[in-house]
Amino acid sequence: MKTKLDHLLHMVASIPLEEGRNQTAIPFFSLVRRNRPTPFMPGVLTPSFCLILQGTKKLHLGQDAIIYGAGDYLASLIDMPVSGQVVGATRQTPHIGLRIDLTAEEIAAVMGEAGISVKPIDKKPNLAAYVGKSDEHLQSLFIRLLELRGKPESEVRFLSSLIKREMIFRLLTGDYGHFFVQRAFMNQQNEGIGQAIEWIKTHYKRTFTIEEVARSSNMSVSGLHHKFKAVTTIAPLQYQKQLRLQEARRLLLNGFANATTAALEVGYESPAQFSREYRRLFGRPPLQDIKASRSLAVPEAFENS
Repeated sequence: MKTKLDHLLHMVASIPLEEGRNQTAIPFFSLVRRNRPTPFMPGVLTPSFCLILQGTKKLHLGQDAIIYGAGDYLASLIDMPVSGQVVGATRQTPHIGLRIDLTAEEIAAVMGEAGISVKPIDKKPNLAAYVGKSDEHLQSLFIRLLELRGKPESEVRFLSSLIKREMIFRLLTGDYGHFFVQRAFMNQQNEGIGQAIEWIKTHYKRTFTIEEVARSSNMSVSGLHHKFKAVTTIAPLQYQKQLRLQEARRLLLNGFANATTAALEVGYESPAQFSREYRRLFGRPPLQDIKASRSLAVPEAFENS
């Protein structure tokens, strides 16, 4: 018997997709196709969830290695550093994913209007991402989004926003809702971490001290270190380094800069230090990595898609 997941895959098969991420007319909704496996790549998940329709991904989330596939989704509630790869994709059986971008404000609004509340299981910060199994409610909502293709713009804009709110509601109340709610709750309790992340994202190109980050989020240095690593798996200054290197790699892949210019653009004063840290993160020196990535059509970074 044909399932809703089969129906979704059939609908997506009728849409001409390019390799990589394909943006739809709905700003928060994109479709992803990968025709080949990707190497193990570091990246930063942004607030979103992605349902896999076909294929398999391997994810390193903190100390855990997770393999997930068709019918599973990865949800992230803050900008979260991870490493992962697409496994076993081919042109005949490509990796297919559906991605929804989220904001903390949208989640909080649905929780408030629906009267959803949760008491913390414990007071320890949680990793702000998890893998869950989709149900027919979520899959039906993706079908409704895809059915909006070709509809008038006003209809798409109005109905898609309603569908997104229902998606968040289903994530909050479904079989894996306790994971989603618990992380949303802990994010609210750890607003200082969100403030610290936003501050680092704004200032990542310049040199700063951990004391500055702590002051920006009204936290002690020790408290910032503990909670930041518990929620994101890495320390604040490592987070800054990853942002710098990811942006430098994007500039290089898109041909906007050479290695020296990219290093200076993202805040490095020493090209030699940039090359060392780039190789440590991506496995090759900058020029070798870019040459290999272009020849294999490797994505810029692992992402929730």
